[in-house]
Amino acid sequence: MGGSGTAARRSLLTLSLSSPNLFTLSRLSSSAKRFPLLKLSKPSGVLLGFRPLCTAPTATEPDQIKHSMLLERLRSRHLKDSASKPPLTTTTPRPLNAVQTETEDGFKNKSKKKKVVERFEELGLTEEVMGVVKEMGIEVPTEIQCIGIPAVLEGKSVVLGSHTGSGKTFAYMLPLVQLLRQDEALYGMLMRPRRPRAVVLCPTRELSEQVFRVAKSISHHARFRSTMVSGGGRVRPQEDSLNNPIDMVVGTPGRVLQHIEEGNIVYGDIKYVVLDEADTMFDRGFGPDIRKFLGPLKNRASKPGGEGFQTVLVTATMTRAVQKLVDEEFQGIVHLRTSTLHKKVASARHDFIKLAGSENKLEALLQVLGPSLSKGNRVMVFCNTLNSSRAVDHFLGENQLSTVNYHGEVPAEQRVENLKRFKSDDGDCPSLVCTDLAARGLDLDVDHVIMFDFPSNSIDYLHRTGRTARMGAKGKVTSLVTRKDLVLATRIEEALRKNESLESLTVDNVRRDMARSRITEQKRTNVKSVKISNQKNKVTRKAKEESAPNSKNKVTRKGKEAPTPAKSSKRAVQASKPVKSSSSSANTSRKAPSTSSGKKQTAIKKSRSVKSAASKLSVVGFRGRASWSNKKESLRSS
Repeated sequence: MGGSGTAARRSLLTLSLSSPNLFTLSRLSSSAKRFPLLKLSKPSGVLLGFRPLCTAPTATEPDQIKHSMLLERLRSRHLKDSASKPPLTTTTPRPLNAVQTETEDGFKNKSKKKKVVERFEELGLTEEVMGVVKEMGIEVPTEIQCIGIPAVLEGKSVVLGSHTGSGKTFAYMLPLVQLLRQDEALYGMLMRPRRPRAVVLCPTRELSEQVFRVAKSISHHARFRSTMVSGGGRVRPQEDSLNNPIDMVVGTPGRVLQHIEEGNIVYGDIKYVVLDEADTMFDRGFGPDIRKFLGPLKNRASKPGGEGFQTVLVTATMTRAVQKLVDEEFQGIVHLRTSTLHKKVASARHDFIKLAGSENKLEALLQVLGPSLSKGNRVMVFCNTLNSSRAVDHFLGENQLSTVNYHGEVPAEQRVENLKRFKSDDGDCPSLVCTDLAARGLDLDVDHVIMFDFPSNSIDYLHRTGRTARMGAKGKVTSLVTRKDLVLATRIEEALRKNESLESLTVDNVRRDMARSRITEQKRTNVKSVKISNQKNKVTRKAKEESAPNSKNKVTRKGKEAPTPAKSSKRAVQASKPVKSSSSSANTSRKAPSTSSGKKQTAIKKSRSVKSAASKLSVVGFRGRASWSNKKESLRSS
């Protein structure tokens, strides 16, 4: 028995040493030394990871106990050997639980925080395009530039909507120039006369000049050629510039179409189209010209194998009507809007001066304008009409205040000269008295905007206020509010205070909303009054029913017995007057409904009149006979 037992132990030892689970156990033990949070569970009968030896058919219960004791000794021996050896790595790793929590926190932070772009290089712009940004000293891109530049670089047709003065021109011009340069490198496209690859349409000459200056500044760093064709200028110099190799044309829709009709511009290479101040162009009647310009491009894109074109629309406001029109004209276009669209600019201060009927509006303007000019501020005074603009200009001139005009009746060249005088830093800066023509698209460094005439809608208010507090600068807006403008001004002031959207607020809409609110309030009060009256009636009815439950029966009985004495009195009256009663009875009998025709009714009427006459004659005759008999008796007696 002793020999067989020792042989079994040797065989078990060889099996356990040759088993690969022993080496896994040694690895787990060494890892447990290095990772203290990993705890190995103590074996209960059989260790984890070992094949249970008790499954052998020849094994018995005391053999299982011996096997477990032997394995426990082997495990402790291997633990001592691993502890005596030096660790493989000098640095001790952090606990596994700590790593997991850190990664979870990292995922949470990534999900909560949005990616903030702090440099233009992160937007995918090349070095040659970035040259103009570095030259101008612009370091951090604005919100519209962060969302607009990558979208244009991807070739999407987009609508870029952001408040005035937010850098929308750079948001489309920088990626557009980079796309032109990429096309030259990839497809070998070169500049050709009369064949521009990009066209930028603007509603006014002043905005065209502004966009053209930005394009020229970029062309000093990225090689491309641009030209400007706009209304108000001579056609001959524009033709000469178009005959040179060009990449981009900036101009107004009417003049661009004129050059296309004259053959100075060819559609063949146009791949990029930009509509700057798109809402203004659609509002002011440029829609037919834009459709006429886009027609050949759409026809070219609709043909099989035809080359498409990319469209970029830029706007500071977007009403629902204009948005619907844009969606119809440009199907599938992507709308990109910033959080500040149709809202006030944070760096601008808005003041509303409410004037009484007896106060002079021009004197109030002088009181507001004087302190601002004494501080050296550039001031714009907005008016609604030409007559109002002329009156303000004349009044300020009488008070020895220099002004320049900007409205529709001022010639284009004179408007450009007036803007130069307004922008100049030489001497005293004149005040700019203008209409809404100067409210859109002009990049002016204005410190104070005064609204002599309050606008008729919130969109014009936003465009006027956009002349100041541009690109993060501070500004001030002062509005002179009269009685007729009080409704809209109050609503705009409330929306600015709550930082709400000013989209599609007009005088008519505000008055309509006020009328609707009044009607709804009146309906509510009427419903409440009806409910109160109904409740009162129910209470009174219940009180009457509780006090006199049989009152209704008494009332009905009295109502039935009451008419009997009246009937008897009527009969007595009829008995006292027999002639009238007979006639009345005859009439009542004659008044019975008949089914005869119209002739019979007329005959009945005639018979009624004859009978009534006969009755009267009989009465008179009776009286006559009596009188005649009395006369005869008197004669006989005589």
